[in-house]
Amino acid sequence: MIFSSLVFLFLFLPIVLIFYYLVNQKLKNIVLLIASLFFYAWGEPKYVFLMLGSIFFNYIFGLKVASNNKKEKKIWLIISIIFNISGLVIFKYINFLVDNVNNLLNININIPTIALPLGISFFTFQTMSYVIDVYKKDGRVQKNIFDLALYVSLFPQLVAGPIVRYQTVDEQINKRTHSCEKFAEGVNRFVCGLAKKVILSNQLGLIADGVFSTNIASLSISEAWLGMICYSLQIYFDFGGYSDMAIGLGKIFGFDFLENFNYPYISQSVSEFWRRWHISLGSWFRDYVYIPLGGSRVSKFKLYRNLLVVWFLTGFWHGASWNFIIWGLYFGIFIALEKAFLETLLYKGPKFLRHAYLLLIVGLGWVFFRASNIQQAIDFIKVMFGFGANSLVNTTFSTYIIDYYYIIFAALILSTPIVKASKSFLYKLNKNIINNKLSYMIHGLLLSTYMFVVVIMLCSSSYNPFLYFRF
Repeated sequence: MIFSSLVFLFLFLPIVLIFYYLVNQKLKNIVLLIASLFFYAWGEPKYVFLMLGSIFFNYIFGLKVASNNKKEKKIWLIISIIFNISGLVIFKYINFLVDNVNNLLNININIPTIALPLGISFFTFQTMSYVIDVYKKDGRVQKNIFDLALYVSLFPQLVAGPIVRYQTVDEQINKRTHSCEKFAEGVNRFVCGLAKKVILSNQLGLIADGVFSTNIASLSISEAWLGMICYSLQIYFDFGGYSDMAIGLGKIFGFDFLENFNYPYISQSVSEFWRRWHISLGSWFRDYVYIPLGGSRVSKFKLYRNLLVVWFLTGFWHGASWNFIIWGLYFGIFIALEKAFLETLLYKGPKFLRHAYLLLIVGLGWVFFRASNIQQAIDFIKVMFGFGANSLVNTTFSTYIIDYYYIIFAALILSTPIVKASKSFLYKLNKNIINNKLSYMIHGLLLSTYMFVVVIMLCSSSYNPFLYFRF
């Protein structure tokens, strides 16, 4: 089940909301826990037991690492890390690893294809961070297994993040506030995220899928550039929209999740881009991998080593494919170059040059992320830069522009903080402009229009992918 589905919007969510707000305070967590387990079981019935097993064992690990015996604590921490990583290896990476061993050694080890459980990368990182935080005394041990189960399985962020750290919601699990204002804020955030996903991302995805599925020889240069741009926007509004929906749902149920995106495409360096994109994942790798390796307070050699280790793992986290590994190392190399000299050099030049550099580097990176394999990515980039006999423009490119120009234009505008800045300007100019009844009526009308368009599009189209489900 995904948030942008009619079943979720008109069946699951209304039923959960009715029960949640009808029961007393003590039973709200039980309603949420049952709803969350049902939500996960809807798509993966058998793998709900895998998640429950992960919760149970990490509950035990949390109790063990909270003991006073330092040696015992460390042993249990190591056991917990091995346990969690082993789960990821078995269910996410084993087929990839075996295939590469077969190719390298020219042997033929056969194992059954193992389906990837939804959200395993997200809930595994959450359980790992819980145990590590308890070990480091950055978080309190949870002695109620049902509360820990709610933290891990909470359906707004279960299958695609943001990766919510236990210390962020520790106190909120049993003591959180509900109000009409917070509920309204959550609805507003959810509807805006839903509109990003369905109205923008899905339409951009039609272009990107069409371009990347076209035979390389038939692509025009302009079509290749359009495909890269549309995929860059698609993945932003897909995952950014989902994060908005997750944060909005959290508020509806009284939780406050941290932001996960902050207009990454306005960045002026690769380092800044990754401080603004998928913030929860970046902070996880920073706190649990980069800093324990020594962070930046080490020799230059170790600093670059640390960066490449983090970005190798970041790429591998996204998927069991060489595409993702190359994609991760690609960004790791550019961040290392920026720390060495490139960022200093860039900031000596004009702002537009830094921004153009960022957009080009990130866009080329998304080609590796989207392509079926490394060879397709390389061939696609060759077309973009005219290394071949491909034409400059073709009829397919013209058709895409004629049919989707308004979606592309809207996506480009909304990927920047122009609308947010306009609201801020109006507020400073005259607070009454924002706070009067007319503005609230207009805002409500816009949200209603978004929902109407979303429902029409969901009813009339079967194309409703969600890119981050595979991670």
